Amino acid sequence: MAVQPIRLFGDPVLRSRATEVTDFDAELRKLVADLNDTLRDEGGAGLAAPQLGVGLRVFVYHCDTFEGHLVNPTFDLVGAEEQEGPEGCLSIPGLAWPCKRHLHVVARGWNMHGDPVTVEGSELLARCIQHETDHLDGVLFIDRLDPETRKQAMAEIRAAEWFAQADPASRPVVKTSPHPLFGQIK
Repeated sequence: MAVQPIRLFGDPVLRSRATEVTDFDAELRKLVADLNDTLRDEGGAGLAAPQLGVGLRVFVYHCDTFEGHLVNPTFDLVGAEEQEGPEGCLSIPGLAWPCKRHLHVVARGWNMHGDPVTVEGSELLARCIQHETDHLDGVLFIDRLDPETRKQAMAEIRAAEWFAQADPASRPVVKTSPHPLFGQIK
């Protein structure tokens, strides 16, 4: 188990849809351990496998009193209520903007041993589940911002020291969400 470097905005792995996990083996358990170690080291709320450069549908979370992981997650919306609050990402370090998310979700998936898991809880956990599942679909939270906030976010990202040091060939393209209910401004 080890802390791994986190891929930053602009890395193509963050814009690729992750592959379903089919083998619940020692390699998957090591990935979950590395995700947990890295998340604890960084002090975030969640971390998805693509953020470590691994294109598999796995994420870990440490939100409020909830801690765990999901393999091949899906989620269902519970009600139509939304929340808006500051959101950041370990792949866009040091920056955050107001982002709209659904208030309640129920997530389903498997644990690292292949056992089914259902997760629901706080509003923060609902936000985390949506954020990390987006990562598995190649979507970043800035894709969910309203156009004016997204424009401001891109300007702040381009001005960030870590972005200025990135390889110019890896500069990002903002894309829209693949989820039919998301990315719509109300």
